[in-house]
Amino acid sequence: MIEITERASRVINRQLLKQAKPGGGLRIAVKAGGCSGFSYTFAWDHAAKDTDQVFEGAGGAKVFVDPRSLKLLDGTVLDFDENNLLATSFTLKNPHAKSTCGCGESFSA
Repeated sequence: MIEITERASRVINRQLLKQAKPGGGLRIAVKAGGCSGFSYTFAWDHAAKDTDQVFEGAGGAKVFVDPRSLKLLDGTVLDFDENNLLATSFTLKNPHAKSTCGCGESFSA
């Protein structure tokens, strides 16, 4: 399961409207690489694939996760950090991450 905070839900819904992808969602995946072993990828998608798990947040915000990535993302909380003056970004609190790199985009399990 992926928990989607209110903040993340608002951003997902706003971005999908901006990109004219109604009914779409944010795709989150894990791939090998990055300085810690695995890295997160984010993409906007029109619809879920047949094999995806779909998680829903406030206002109908959707997150799509493929089965392989879900093994490393199950139990994760998706949030959105608006407090950084230089950049805003999605953040993942992943219980499977044993360590993360300084940029927060990669982790080891």
